[in-house]
Amino acid sequence: MGAERRHDRSTWQQETLTPWLRRSPEREAEFTTLSGIDLPVLADQSDVDSAALGYPGEYPYTRGIFPTMYRGRLWTMRQYAGFGSAEETNGRFRFLLAQGQTGLSVAFDLPTQMGYDSDHPMARGEVGKVGVAIDSVEDMRRLFAGIPLGEVTTSMTINAPAAILLLMYEAVGLGQGVSGDRLGGTIQNDVLKEYTARGTYILPPAASLRLVTDTFRYCSEHLPRFHTISISGYHIREAGSTAPQEVAFTLANALAYVEAAQAAGLAIDSFAPRLSFFFNAQSDLFEEAAKFRAARRLWARLMAARGAKDPRSLQLRFHAQTAGSALTAQQPEVNLSRVTLQALAAVLGGAQSLHTNAYDEALALPTEHSALLALRSQQVIACETGVADVVDPLGGSYHVERLTDLIEQEAQALIDEIEAMGGAVAAIEGGFIQRKIQDAAYRYQQQVERGERKVVGVNAFQVEERERPSLLRVGGDVEARQLERLQELQAVRDDAPVARSLDRLEAMARGQGNLLEALRDAVAARATLGEMVDRLVAVYGRYRPKQTI
Repeated sequence: MGAERRHDRSTWQQETLTPWLRRSPEREAEFTTLSGIDLPVLADQSDVDSAALGYPGEYPYTRGIFPTMYRGRLWTMRQYAGFGSAEETNGRFRFLLAQGQTGLSVAFDLPTQMGYDSDHPMARGEVGKVGVAIDSVEDMRRLFAGIPLGEVTTSMTINAPAAILLLMYEAVGLGQGVSGDRLGGTIQNDVLKEYTARGTYILPPAASLRLVTDTFRYCSEHLPRFHTISISGYHIREAGSTAPQEVAFTLANALAYVEAAQAAGLAIDSFAPRLSFFFNAQSDLFEEAAKFRAARRLWARLMAARGAKDPRSLQLRFHAQTAGSALTAQQPEVNLSRVTLQALAAVLGGAQSLHTNAYDEALALPTEHSALLALRSQQVIACETGVADVVDPLGGSYHVERLTDLIEQEAQALIDEIEAMGGAVAAIEGGFIQRKIQDAAYRYQQQVERGERKVVGVNAFQVEERERPSLLRVGGDVEARQLERLQELQAVRDDAPVARSLDRLEAMARGQGNLLEALRDAVAARATLGEMVDRLVAVYGRYRPKQTI
């Protein structure tokens, strides 16, 4: 055997790497992450500041927010579901819980997300199509019939009317005999990202922030176990952002909520422990794991700089969902592989909660079979791979630590730029965030069209497909049945308390007080979602976006 030789990187590069690369120089410029971060052939100890790595459960939480992470408790397997009627969605919830799901996640239809009742002209043709239709507290009762709300936690993907859906959920829980201090879950409630990435906004930003901060205060008094907002980078990434942009714009929005709550008189440690986050899990395994670690560390530093003292205020808790935008209609079964690897990235990155997309979601809502396979992918990762047995198994990897540092640095630079503009609201109103996302999405699409980014089944390894999987179709009678129920409710309820509660809501919107107190009375009187939203719109107006291109 030859004598051992110890090289530094420059010697290795000069004597070994460079001559080797001369054999295939055309490949040297090809390697970047999905977000465009340059990748060296090799990362080593010179790329890593090991002193900044820290330990899990300790500031700055790079390696996880709990000392034992999944050895103490696995992430919550929270499959997102909702379609058609409340009864149909209830059936899917029961099926998933029976198969080992550990938390519920509700998808609402577009009319509900936009604050329209099912009989509104804007709702026509959309009732129950991409989620469940909820017009009143009676629909919410049907949605959770037979499901003990004191024994599960529920995430609700609802934004502009989040406060109303939360109060309906609270009413159902109280009807089951479950007090508010026993109800747990999360409402997305992140309206700022709607203005930049998704579009299901209702009120202008200032009014939306009032509802958010009122929700913070209400939950601190009535629903202490509820996470009052899930600040979402998921849709920012789905709209085409890079990983560093996803982190930066999400945390910039979070800082806007923190500042709004402080301006409303709330102490930072009174609400920050109940802030949570929602991130995308894309297909670049190491970049995604590094992204989650960078976001966790950056949030801890940002909150410490703003005076947070409670360790829970510094801990970034997040739900992850695999990337819907990465699903392909071509060769859809290949999506099973994509989803599993994306879920693995989320677990390696330390997610507290995870949804895995079904392989057929590029074509339709998931069938019971495809939803089960999506859940099983999480269970295989948890039970068969060993990745949950050790905290932060990628920690100390030169490559992952380098990416973690670079993503944090790029995200911090973007946050600094946004703060210099006056914060996230000003950056949104000026179109800065929207333009950044649009530019990144355009660059990626160009790369795919030029073949620089290979997408299996789309621009690489294509086949002629003769069969499609069986797809779920929402019944054509869902809308008619929902309209009948809405009419029945309006016919049997007492209109006098409905009118009084709505008048009080409008008066409070024009003046002072916690809007959720008035909304709670309206929910109890069986006012509809659309009736409550209409009164808020009468005061604040509907938001109309500025052109950003």
